[in-house]
Amino acid sequence: MSTTEENTSQAARAGFLAIEVDGAGWDGGDFAGLAEALLAAESAGFHAATFTDAPVPGRVNALQRAAYAGPVTRTIALVPEVDTVYTEPFHVSTQLASLDYVSGGRAGWIVTAAESPEAAAAVGRSSVSGTALAQEAAASIEVSRRLWDSWEDDAVIRDVPTGRYLDADKLHYADFETPSGFAGPAYSVKGPSIIPRPLQGQLPVIAAASLVGSGQVPADAVDAVLVTAPTPELLAAEVRDVRERLGASVAVIAELDVVLDSRGQAADERVGGLAGGLADGADGGRARYAGSAAGLTDLLAELLSEADGVRLHPASLALDLDELSRLVLPELRRRGALQPPVQDSTFRDLLGLARPASRYADSPAAAAVGN
Repeated sequence: MSTTEENTSQAARAGFLAIEVDGAGWDGGDFAGLAEALLAAESAGFHAATFTDAPVPGRVNALQRAAYAGPVTRTIALVPEVDTVYTEPFHVSTQLASLDYVSGGRAGWIVTAAESPEAAAAVGRSSVSGTALAQEAAASIEVSRRLWDSWEDDAVIRDVPTGRYLDADKLHYADFETPSGFAGPAYSVKGPSIIPRPLQGQLPVIAAASLVGSGQVPADAVDAVLVTAPTPELLAAEVRDVRERLGASVAVIAELDVVLDSRGQAADERVGGLAGGLADGADGGRARYAGSAAGLTDLLAELLSEADGVRLHPASLALDLDELSRLVLPELRRRGALQPPVQDSTFRDLLGLARPASRYADSPAAAAVGN
């Protein structure tokens, strides 16, 4: 193989790395700490930062934290978890669209749908479980996608002579109704959205692979899936299985907990001292790597040859991010395993997704608001 062919092959295999920044900004007041962590991750070359959400009293939610990060960062994608069961789909859609504007087109959405009696009680509805969770998620995604398309790209005209800010013919009704057999309370969304179409047209939508497939959230409703396995050794095989099940059109992102040798302390010693029972197993069934930076580099290179990306969950953001920045990401770049971060690119660019046209543009069947 020639050098040119080898470089092209390496570029085709190059993937991306995301990092979960849970812990930074946890108490709702440490925004300086959140900014510091995100800028460090961006400087290290991480392609995306994700924000875990949880009903913790006094905690700023994931979407708000991501919105704060938008003006602070320049290249890293910002991808919060947002619930689809106990939050109103219209508000989810508009808030995510706003995040896309605040971040300059770097926003994404990790769809969550989990049984939560506490969240149900907080909004005054019955708890959702079983197959109904996937139904709620699928409906919320569909509502959001329709609302993102409800403004055509050229709907804002700012026509001073006629005093028109909008071309009403470029706004459309979403006209969504929950399907028959919907397990939860039926609802409808008329639309259009209350803000213009997101910069990316459609934000990339990510969900757990276990939530996507036949009888659940349709594979064509999401752009990427998160794949878990109980051990690092099984993770690459699980990535292959998920790709075979869902097809090549869906990006696959492997999930990995990370505890590294750091500051003279072995990873195994750190695991034993971590709170929350981490020593008894990875969080949420995720594979966990504990060891040297060199060993992690080899593992990530293997995973990135199978997956489109890997999301890392560091045990300690302060300690592990430092080791990742100094020893892991530079070596992965040297091996050609990572895509280079690109200034002014969007999250869709990172995933290799073209910017889609609005489904309502030039459609005679679409009912314009002004008609």
